Amino acid sequence: MKKSLSSIMLLSIALVFISAGAGFCSTQATVSETDYKAGDVVTIEGTIDPGQNLYIVISSQETFAPKDTNGVHETKTLRKDGTKKGFTDDTAIPALYYMLTSNPEKFGAVTQKKFGGPSFFTQKGKRGLYKTTMFKLAKFDTLDAEARSALSTIKSKAEWDFFRYAHESKFGINTIVKEKTQVGNVTINARTILGDYNKTQNYWDKGTSIQLDKKTGKFKAFFKTFRHTPPNTAFDVYVNNVKSGSYSVKSNGFWLNMGGRYMNPLWVIIGAILVGTYFSMIGAAGGMLMAAFQVMIVQTAGPIGINAANVLRPSNMALTLFSPLGSFYRYAVKEKRVAWPVGISFGVGIFLGSIWLGQYATKYLPMSSYKEWLAVLVVIMGIRTLYELSPKVMAKRKNIKAMTKKFNEAVATAKASGTSVEMGRIEAIKTGLTDYRFKFWGEEFTINPLLFGILGIGIGIVSRSFGIGGGFLLVPAMTTLGALPMYVAVPISLIGTCFSSIGSFIGYLLNSYLPDMVLMISIIIGGFVGGMLGSRAQKLFSEKTLKIVLAITLFFLFFRFFKIEIWI
Repeated sequence: MKKSLSSIMLLSIALVFISAGAGFCSTQATVSETDYKAGDVVTIEGTIDPGQNLYIVISSQETFAPKDTNGVHETKTLRKDGTKKGFTDDTAIPALYYMLTSNPEKFGAVTQKKFGGPSFFTQKGKRGLYKTTMFKLAKFDTLDAEARSALSTIKSKAEWDFFRYAHESKFGINTIVKEKTQVGNVTINARTILGDYNKTQNYWDKGTSIQLDKKTGKFKAFFKTFRHTPPNTAFDVYVNNVKSGSYSVKSNGFWLNMGGRYMNPLWVIIGAILVGTYFSMIGAAGGMLMAAFQVMIVQTAGPIGINAANVLRPSNMALTLFSPLGSFYRYAVKEKRVAWPVGISFGVGIFLGSIWLGQYATKYLPMSSYKEWLAVLVVIMGIRTLYELSPKVMAKRKNIKAMTKKFNEAVATAKASGTSVEMGRIEAIKTGLTDYRFKFWGEEFTINPLLFGILGIGIGIVSRSFGIGGGFLLVPAMTTLGALPMYVAVPISLIGTCFSSIGSFIGYLLNSYLPDMVLMISIIIGGFVGGMLGSRAQKLFSEKTLKIVLAITLFFLFFRFFKIEIWI
């Protein structure tokens, strides 16, 4: 009997020492609620062993592995990147994962991050026009036993490598994590290892507070949930590798299912009206501006496993298709100022480029250099557009100068009589595949429809790649190469963007990329209304004003394509 008691005592003492060595034996913690709304603050409190550091893991029950995506481009990209980064198609990680800790240095370090500028200037975070700080995750081999144990739901090197990729690679963030940490409108990383913001003042720690008394082991932590956490997402909470509770995040507003965001559709409609009005006035940049609206205001993200761009682009097509339709009645039927041979020729070319050749551009062209060549092109067009306003050029283009004079006189007469100005109509003189002549405001213009059909093929490739209409290339091309007035170039551009939008949208559907239906319908409504407003507003502005606005738009795109936005 004594031997038996001695054995039990020895076994008990051994278990105590083993538990103490593990360091997480007496952990007790509670989560304040079982249900929260997205954006609410979660409170976790309890005790750990005195003298220990605190490691709280908040891990979604839903996991994601590369094999879970049905995206054509995502499958290829994740497979290629996995070979380089150390994960496979079967490597699964929590879709949302956060580590709240009093000792973040265990998992990485705060480093300088440089970003912004053209690709020939930047170099993997070592060079850039701007700089900030970020939390760089450590390699798995450098994590000690305590850190690896504290990770809880991430257990292997492959999982940690995939986790690093998902939180620090732009493609990983836009495809898997969806919760961006940004400086200006540039994504730096995703929220991962979080410390006490009151002490660190790090921008990625905002919404996190950690109170730990190491002498007693008592702690209390506050964590602000991701505002756009999908409805009914379940999380498990681990404190120092001990499961301490679970909670679920409920919806907080109108959820865009494919868009991956809470957003009142009314705001999308208002934004689409403003962009559609601008687009219908100058015939350019509607797709670009709507894309910027989706990125910065709506923050379209897409479902887990589908890259944000492949939801944003097909949704974007709604504006470049329906905004022109909103202005079409006035331009084509009422005012009769559509040069049909040029518009149809361009439309067929851009349709072929967007639905056929555009798919190869998205697959094989390096998008960074692709954008930069476009930047060079648009800035040249912008400079050329302003140059055409000079007296020297205007003197050579007597037809545009005479037309502008007649239009200004008509505006003055309309103002004096309190009526609205009547726009001139296109009167065809000769119609041919390579020679189309017409009169507008009594002045004769000549253009080659076939040339713009060929140009349309190239613009169709661009429109498919970016999910835009291509008007930002066509309008300056018509005003510079074709020497057409803005009042004629804009309606032709809108025809072309309709064709490009249809072609691009079909291309996305063939690859099984679907838009967010609520987002798309909201854009359709706003774009159509904006198109009607823009067609009426255009005649309130002179040829010179419209060209200046076009040039400003082209310079804006130059800064965007070269990643040298001055507002960062």
